[in-house]
Amino acid sequence: MRLLVTGATGKLGTKIVDALLKTVPANQLAVSVRNPEKAEGIKTRGVEVRQGDFDRPETLDTAFKGIDRLLIISADGDNETRIRQHTNAVSAAERAGVKFIVYTSIVNARESKNMLAPTHKATEGAILKTGIPYSFLRNNWYLENESSSIQGVLAGAPWVTSAGTGKVGWALQQDYAEAAAAVLAGNGHENTIYELSGKLFTQKEFASALGAVLGKEVPVHQVDDASYAEVIKGAGVPEFLIPFLVGIQKDIREGTLEIESSDFEKLLGRPAAPLGEGLSQIVKSIQ
Repeated sequence: MRLLVTGATGKLGTKIVDALLKTVPANQLAVSVRNPEKAEGIKTRGVEVRQGDFDRPETLDTAFKGIDRLLIISADGDNETRIRQHTNAVSAAERAGVKFIVYTSIVNARESKNMLAPTHKATEGAILKTGIPYSFLRNNWYLENESSSIQGVLAGAPWVTSAGTGKVGWALQQDYAEAAAAVLAGNGHENTIYELSGKLFTQKEFASALGAVLGKEVPVHQVDDASYAEVIKGAGVPEFLIPFLVGIQKDIREGTLEIESSDFEKLLGRPAAPLGEGLSQIVKSIQ
């Protein structure tokens, strides 16, 4: 049985490989990465490193050859680019005779109005079209996505948001990684969908939990989208990222991440780490 993880040098991918190596012999695991030289650390652990570029389908044919179970970690970029890249990966998996595809999606992908959802809806559709057994890991929101804002609070800034009372199911990447490893290496996950969310919290509740970790009150400034854009621009956020970050605030405000689920418990035998525990880890990593 040969397993392969794409994007294995990314932050999530690295954690997934670490989790897999706790239960899977290294000689049964391979990774596909755009730049193999960045995967030297993985190679030294006995894992086969293959070159695979989602923009060059011929490299994926080689990367996926002889693989039984494949984890496609969603790529970065705009929806059009990601849909093209993911479709390339799915087509290559079909040509290679892969027997099981796991894909990191977004919560409520098929119906979601979230700005990121079109990529995931299209990729899930492409996988379903192949007829290959699948598992869709519909991830909510990485707690690590808030690191720069947490850093701002540590420097004395308030928690600024235009997300209103919208709720998010934050969880640590480590929990998402362990869930992905459990599905890729485990049995009985064919043709499944897991909605992976931590406990739901508003921005105000998040700031309160952060304040408890820091031992100080974190003031919350609720603003409109235009004001939020000005604030993050003033904080040095690159111009090209601002529409994306404002769009995420709008999506949260409109409830697109407000998906409650106990699927983490199904896969890990426990819920996702509590918010305060996760925030403590992130604060320690920043300080």
